[in-house]
Amino acid sequence: MANLGDQEVALEFQSIFDPQTCTRRGMCPVARESFESHSLYFEVHGSGPQKIIFIMGMNHTSFAWLSQVEHFSKLEQYTTLVFDNRGVGLSGSPWGPYSTSGMAEDTICLLDYLQWTEDRSLHVVGISLGGMIAQELAYRIPNRIMSLSLLATRAGGGPWANIPSSTRFMLSLTLEPRLLTTSDLEKIFTFLEGALFPTEWLDSLAEDDPDGRTNREVQRERFCRMMEITKPQTLTGALGQMAALVTHSMSPERLARVSASVPKVLIISAAEDTLIPAAEGENLKRRMPEAEYQCWEKTGHAVFSQYSKRCRQLLEKVFEEGREATGERADSICQ
Repeated sequence: MANLGDQEVALEFQSIFDPQTCTRRGMCPVARESFESHSLYFEVHGSGPQKIIFIMGMNHTSFAWLSQVEHFSKLEQYTTLVFDNRGVGLSGSPWGPYSTSGMAEDTICLLDYLQWTEDRSLHVVGISLGGMIAQELAYRIPNRIMSLSLLATRAGGGPWANIPSSTRFMLSLTLEPRLLTTSDLEKIFTFLEGALFPTEWLDSLAEDDPDGRTNREVQRERFCRMMEITKPQTLTGALGQMAALVTHSMSPERLARVSASVPKVLIISAAEDTLIPAAEGENLKRRMPEAEYQCWEKTGHAVFSQYSKRCRQLLEKVFEEGREATGERADSICQ
């Protein structure tokens, strides 16, 4: 359970986000009857009427949403919530394999803790494992959600169906302990960059960079800045999140229900994603017929980081369409 000591410890840690836009940060208690209790670290930025919750993927903290939080927290219509999933960052790392359903329940605990419980009040955005958690979340509380954006993620299936086909990534299963224990940020980034971004893009000049650096140089600087103030992940947390990724499964029936219940659904896949191939996004679209589907060419797994401006612009459009669709549904019910 989170207590005063947890709150004090959380506030002692440096955040990568702008303190000027932060309206609340701390630890949310998450209690379980059958499993070890833990807590979630969260930050709220902005104070607008429309609420956005960003759910991060495997082994990454909420800090990875930096560019999105910087943008939306400065827009008067939005309040943005980011948090560290169980098993990473300042959140607890309970023992035992994790599941996307359990991590979705964690998220509901956080939303209830913040009293974000109103009908049609949430825009939910999830990337990779975070997108899988978002699917389970939307199935459980569809009435609270205005829009659901699923980035570089999958529906899952039977045993081992979620294991990436990339030989390079499969090697990470054996390298994981080494990555967790090394303090060499350059080594960690060198491994991750090939899994997250296309080589051609990494070697090209970054847009709007005043120093004329390549995307590789810009991403390395951002990564090192983030990791320098990030609490190291435990092996328990890393393996627990891996278990959630591997066992995730949303049936066609459950996804169809989400698709029909949530006013606006967006699915984005990346044509050069070696971790979750674009075919997985197409499969999600088949199971969610009302959803909008886009496949981004020359894009790797980290779609929100590779093309952050494009992603922000699209999300703004989706949020507005979700709000409008919510109003249209309300009007039809009243008629």
